[in-house]
Amino acid sequence: MGARTSGREAALQMLFALEAGGASAGRVITTYWRETPGDPEGREYADRVVQGVADESDAVDGAIRTASTNWRIERMARVDRNVLRLGAWELLRSKDVPRAVILDEAVELAKRFGSEDSGSFVNGVLDRIAENTGRQDRDR
Repeated sequence: MGARTSGREAALQMLFALEAGGASAGRVITTYWRETPGDPEGREYADRVVQGVADESDAVDGAIRTASTNWRIERMARVDRNVLRLGAWELLRSKDVPRAVILDEAVELAKRFGSEDSGSFVNGVLDRIAENTGRQDRDR
């Protein structure tokens, strides 16, 4: 597993904890790494994603709301919502990561941790966010 892939998995778990516990992003990050050693190579990316989602939660959730016209964010499954937050933040802020990689990794996380329909739901919403923000792959 690559560093960013393991970082995304750790970030998803931390985002889930952040939403569930109400602690600050810094506290969640510190607690997570104390309890879960994880992949040291993915740690920096995971921390950056979690802090970024926390710092820009209004913009991230706004992008999700705009792209998911038939689903209120509060009614989404917690795993789906947090995979979407991770992917939306990456689409908005990680310009060095290709759109296709962000979508593929988010879909895999959704399939692994979510329900049977999570992968296609996450793919549809993130694809719409990418379109709404004009995000294209480099080779297009």
